[in-house]
Amino acid sequence: MSGSGSAADCESAARSGARREGPAAARREPGARRTEEAPPAARRRVFSGIQPSGVLHLGNYLGAVKHWAARQDDRENFICVVDLHAITVRQDPEALRAGTRELTAMLFACGIDPERTTLFVQSHVRAHAEAAWILGCATPIGWLERMTQFKAKSERRGGRERIGVGLFTYPVLQAADILLYDADEVPVGEDQKQHVELARDIAGRFNHIYGETFVLPEAVIPTAGARVMALDDPTVKMSKSETAGRGHAVRLTDTDDEIRRSLKRAVTDSGREIEFSDDPARAGVNNLLLIYQAITDRSEGQVLADFAGARGYGDLKMGVAEAVIEVVAPIRRRYEELMAAPEELDRLLAIGAERARKVAEPKAAEIRRLVGFA
Repeated sequence: MSGSGSAADCESAARSGARREGPAAARREPGARRTEEAPPAARRRVFSGIQPSGVLHLGNYLGAVKHWAARQDDRENFICVVDLHAITVRQDPEALRAGTRELTAMLFACGIDPERTTLFVQSHVRAHAEAAWILGCATPIGWLERMTQFKAKSERRGGRERIGVGLFTYPVLQAADILLYDADEVPVGEDQKQHVELARDIAGRFNHIYGETFVLPEAVIPTAGARVMALDDPTVKMSKSETAGRGHAVRLTDTDDEIRRSLKRAVTDSGREIEFSDDPARAGVNNLLLIYQAITDRSEGQVLADFAGARGYGDLKMGVAEAVIEVVAPIRRRYEELMAAPEELDRLLAIGAERARKVAEPKAAEIRRLVGFA
């Protein structure tokens, strides 16, 4: 690319030379110069992405979604259902379409308010794909070859000859997702931190070539949010890919009776003491207590007091089940209402897409101008 400089120079700029503007960068019109300080009232902008695969379960809710809903007024939140990312592996088209709608309906049912949070489907905002191409043209191949998730996923799928190029380049699309919105924060797990660092590098390189354009996002490893383990194996996390089988997780679509059955079958141990413990042998009981604590927002002392009169693990399981039902049942009912009213779901998705476009499309227009498109 003309005037790009060496990859080493640009990588250095990406890591240390690109200017970040205050705690929440001022939003601006395409081509306008950035101000040195964000407006005092500006909220930090947060971008989160979620794949439309599998059914949301209790671990997803307690670990992330509950906190998204509770903190909608603290940040300017964008939540993107990343269906473009989903097709890096082959999908059944009807299943993907249905899964995308089911996930968005469930997020709304969990309390995401379309007037306070921009919840949208990635493919409904075409600027994502356009920005990914432009940013890909400014991204050295070596940066992508260092991505550990690509190496692991390609090996699991039988090597490079058996995977699509999308699995290699999707981190650039992920960078475009983030950078289009000038996101200040990207909440991710430890395994995704490298992708946010790549987004920073790409933003820094683009800024170095074309001038200050993108905010450099920060990866935020959430400290809040329960780490909910599987009911059938409390040494591993609940997984969306395992929710088809009974006993592994509580799904947010489960009936009250299904929730009771899943908790009743939860793995515990041969003891009787109901207490928090780091002992691997007590992982099942500890997991149940942590679920109860997270779902009720009670302290450890309050949790133990609630079960002080329990006659054994059976009482513990039933107590946890009823607490879970109290929260999940209204979510399930609202989800069923939305799925039975497709026009209402369409209306909510249209609101989110329009709000997202108002931010993403001006940024995409600015990028097009900077790279020289007529």
